[in-house]
Amino acid sequence: MVQASANRLKANAEFINSLNVFPVPDGDTGTNMSLSLESGAKYEADEPSNEIGVLAGALAKGLLMGARGNSGVILSQIFRGFSKSVENKVSLSASDLAQAVADGAQTAYKAVMKPTEGTILTVVREAAKAGMTKANETDNVAEVMMAIDTASKAALKTTTELLPVLKEVGVVDSGGQGLVFVFDAFSDVLNGKDISDEREYQPDSEQMNEMVEAKHHQSVQGKINPEDIQFGYCTQVMVRIGKGKQVKQEFDYDTFYNYLADKGDSLLVVNDDEVVKVHVHTEHPGDVLAWGQQFGDLLNIKIDNMRWQQEEIMEQDVADDEVASEKEISVDTAVIAISPGKGISELFKSLGVTHIISGGQTMNPSTADIVERINQSGAKKAIILPNNKNIFLAAEQAVEVSNIPAEIVHSRTISQGMAAMLEFNPDDGLSENRERMEDNLDTVKSGQVTIAVRDTTLDGRTIKKNDYMGLIDGEIVNTNPDMMQATIDMVKRMLDEDSEIVTIIYGENSSMNEAEMLQNEILDLDDDLEVEIHEGDQPVYPFLISVE
Repeated sequence: MVQASANRLKANAEFINSLNVFPVPDGDTGTNMSLSLESGAKYEADEPSNEIGVLAGALAKGLLMGARGNSGVILSQIFRGFSKSVENKVSLSASDLAQAVADGAQTAYKAVMKPTEGTILTVVREAAKAGMTKANETDNVAEVMMAIDTASKAALKTTTELLPVLKEVGVVDSGGQGLVFVFDAFSDVLNGKDISDEREYQPDSEQMNEMVEAKHHQSVQGKINPEDIQFGYCTQVMVRIGKGKQVKQEFDYDTFYNYLADKGDSLLVVNDDEVVKVHVHTEHPGDVLAWGQQFGDLLNIKIDNMRWQQEEIMEQDVADDEVASEKEISVDTAVIAISPGKGISELFKSLGVTHIISGGQTMNPSTADIVERINQSGAKKAIILPNNKNIFLAAEQAVEVSNIPAEIVHSRTISQGMAAMLEFNPDDGLSENRERMEDNLDTVKSGQVTIAVRDTTLDGRTIKKNDYMGLIDGEIVNTNPDMMQATIDMVKRMLDEDSEIVTIIYGENSSMNEAEMLQNEILDLDDDLEVEIHEGDQPVYPFLISVE
């Protein structure tokens, strides 16, 4: 059941991501939930016991350590409550199952400071209620699970009406949708439905990419010279068997495979009746494409220069060594910041941050990532700066299981994290620092500029795909097809008579020249302002702006 649900969640992660309300390119609920459950499924699979209580405990532990994003953490809390409910049981009765889901729902609600209806919480609560009702009618476990599944789907539909922001955009809650996939897989297994397509190892595109990455690590990572790589191009392609004008041969696996085996190494050929997917490292990607085209037309072509990638990896190794050297820093209080870019990491270090975790939008660190950094710090106590509200719950779980006392300063943005650091005093106690740093969060206005990933209407505002959006403290305030104009319009809204300092952090998708143009525009508005420019290297947001 657990493995089936993990597979189903993974297969549908992109669909769940597409349900995220804000059209910014950071919709990652499905990815976070999938990675969280994948961790839980691994712990469960590694547990040799057949007792349901022990297996549920392993699942809960794995989920907790792998939990990412708010929905991933809430999913971990559902199964934490579930495992506590069954911890001494060898097997489950129908009433045991219903009670476990109910206890999971209760635990999830307790984990959230301000529970919001119209979310995953509503879905699990209504599902649990239906399970308890059904368990009073039957002793059949499969029937109870089916009732839970059916109720979860019905509850999911209501989320659109319960949360105004979902209604406005016309979607159901993404986290709730993820939970429905989990319960649906549970029900299918218990009711004997065919899930063979999920049981059989048949890599989808996402899995294929992961396998490719693994093969890169096996074949080209480490300290080898890029020039020593024998086959320099990682070539991936999917062939629609029998389709297209260039088809010359009927597909035969051995024939297809043997030709490619002579063209390079790290060969992977996976097929079903309709498509065949290929991964190979070769010096002749054109030959691979031409060969595939003899069996069908080509889709999803991807060719990477691995020698160039190895140069990048070696540069990253240097950066990793710098991170590793953090372990040697002896501090009484470790200050750990989550940072989305190398430049931002350097800014945090200049302000007194002792340890960095790479992450942020689209790459939320897991509970285990944060615990590891806390425990590796060698400090006596720690302060965590999440710098993103979607990391709050994972950080709170990490604080509960870390080896040393730790506190969270609930910074929602990079700008807030930096403002908080201005109040950090290494000679003060943990609580004293946290309180003072929290008090400083609202002294700064945080602006972000990013690009819309789809057409939508939100807060009465029509947003077009590929328009740039200005967000102030998380709220979309303006859009414009031109990035610079969108940024300038946003900054105008951020300034008032008390503004003194404007800080511009430009990211991967903008430049110093554009930052300087922005600086000139701001000084034209008010030449008494002090404007600072920093290179942040952050993805997703071309500009992060703070106004103090």
